[in-house]
Order: sequence, then structure tokens, then C-alpha cells
Amino acid sequence: MHGVIRSAVRDRFLAFNPCDGIRLPRRRRKDSDDQTVTRTEINALLAVLPHRYRPLVALAVGTGLRWGECVGLRWDAIDLDTRTLRVIRVAVEVSGHVTTKPYPKSKAGRRDVPLPPFVATLLDGYADTYPPSPLGDVFTNTAGGPMRRTLFRSRIWRPALVRAGLLGKVIETGPQRFLATWPDGTGLEWTKEFTIERDAIKHVVQHAAGGLRFHDLRHTYATWLVSDGVPINDVASVLGHEQTSTTLDRYTHASRDRHTRVRGALADFSLTPADEDTPDKAEDPSKEGS
Repeated sequence: MHGVIRSAVRDRFLAFNPCDGIRLPRRRRKDSDDQTVTRTEINALLAVLPHRYRPLVALAVGTGLRWGECVGLRWDAIDLDTRTLRVIRVAVEVSGHVTTKPYPKSKAGRRDVPLPPFVATLLDGYADTYPPSPLGDVFTNTAGGPMRRTLFRSRIWRPALVRAGLLGKVIETGPQRFLATWPDGTGLEWTKEFTIERDAIKHVVQHAAGGLRFHDLRHTYATWLVSDGVPINDVASVLGHEQTSTTLDRYTHASRDRHTRVRGALADFSLTPADEDTPDKAEDPSKEGS
């Protein structure tokens, strides 16, 4: 808003900027903001995804690419022999219409990213099973058209989260009996019974609050790299950040095993008190100066 009004002042539509001097309150972070997942949880998620979309999710968590960079990826930017890809274009969705922009978000966004073995394995032969679009897009929908984020989220992503136990849960309680459990926005847990598992999953998808976002895979990737000792400047480079402070402030989070890691860092340290400091040989303060 400040920038828009500033442009109006510059073009002499307004005499001054009423936004000057206004400081917005800092947004308080919530527990659901910028979540990360473990390798075990990613394996569980990949296992329940439809085969067509498994490489897409693996690519996001294995390279840190944004949604637009993932669905805008074409085969001419992938080299499976060297296990690298080039981010040179992105897909942009506006009002349900997807177009391709021939440059990434920033100058640093144009980058080379290494492919982990598990991502390269899933991509190898993928084009034979799911032919690319006429322009060479790697990922398309079932009709061969461009991927839409909103539809992917509601029809593929969130149902997979439920099946993987990452968003509520659905358990079989008997023959044709499925119990759906989900949290609302206040943290209160609700339950409802269904006769068809698909209906139970759909209900959780529609009513559960929160849940892992696709963009959280990027946060997970950055956190994994930093936790495994990759230098922060290298992490910033593969993420496409111009400044390492952006990487540290926005895309790295405390790992769940941080207590174990911190204890392990000091595990070799031990106290070796000198003999004269032991309680039975310590000097009696009352006798000092006698």
C-alpha cells in the first residue's frame, strides 16, 4: 500500500503519502506456520500419493523448488546423467489460468540445482509413462494440460496427507465402518463415522484446519541441509536466495531431534575435578587464617 501511494505522490496525483510514519505490528508466528516434516513422514506421504504425482512431491522436497518452479519445469532443463536441473522458467496461475514466465522470481532464482538420487530415480522413465506437454512440461494433469495448484491441493495433496496420517486420521473400525477424526481451528478434535473410506477422507480434507502446505516442503529441504552441515551460502544458492539472511530467517527451522543433537555435541565433555576439590578434602572455611 505504501508503495502504491508513493507512486501516486511521484506522479503528482497526491500531495503527500498518508502511509508515511505508519508501522505495522509484527505478525505473530503460529505453530502451523512454516512446518517441516521428517524423512520418515515424507516416505509415508510419497507411498500414498498417486504414482503420477509422486515425482512432483519428491522433486519439491528433494530440491527445494517452489510450486511454480516445479510445474514450470521442462525436460530441456533436466540432465539425469549429471543429476542436475536448471531453474529458468516458472508457471504462474491467475484466476485458474496457468501461463509460463521465461524467468524465475529473482536474478538469483535462475540457478542450477543438484538432484538427489531418489528424485532422479523417480524422474527416470517418467516421460514414457506420462508424456510431456507439447512444450515439454514435465508435469501435467490427467488431461495433459497444465497443473493447477488449487485443484492439486484439494484433490491430491490434502487427501494424501490424511492417508499418511499428517492431517487428521481415518481408521477402519469394522466392516464398512470408518472413523474420521480431525481438528478444527481452535484445536478441538471432532469425529464422525462413515461407511465408505473415500467419504471419510473427503470429509477430513474439507473440515480439518491447518495441515502441511506444499511450500513447507521447501522449508523442510532447507532445514535438512542446514541440519546436515551444508554451508549456509550453499543452501542459499540452491534455494535461489540473493542473501543468506533470507535463508536463515525464513527457510530454516529447529529440527525435531535438536535436543538429541545438542546433547550429542557435548557428549564427550566430562568433569574431572581435582583431588583437592573433592568434598572430603576441601578446606574448612572456618579455619581460614587460624
